[in-house]
Amino acid sequence: MPVLKVQTNAKIEDKGKFMSDATSLLSEVLNKPSGYIMIIIEPGTEMLFGGSDAPLAYVELKSIGLPENETANLSAGLCSFIEERIGIPKNRIYIEFADAKRNMFGWNGGTF
Repeated sequence: MPVLKVQTNAKIEDKGKFMSDATSLLSEVLNKPSGYIMIIIEPGTEMLFGGSDAPLAYVELKSIGLPENETANLSAGLCSFIEERIGIPKNRIYIEFADAKRNMFGWNGGTF
């Protein structure tokens, strides 16, 4: 049930490809089936970082069993992906990681 949410003030040219490629990336790095991965993008969001509206992103990655010892690697991979696909420098990206408890995440009328 990984969920990746990307809020950015930048424009994303090919949203479908971005979301598809992000799904593949998460499936690979988290070893989760792509059928359970949700991608949310909010391009064009009004945002400031350090008093500047230069391109930036706020990213949330939530998943059941998110490995705390892998967040540095996940950060490196996600920042590189966003920099390559949207052109946002890595130092203008914040990422919040959250490990969700199975019983605190609903799906299909129940929980995981």
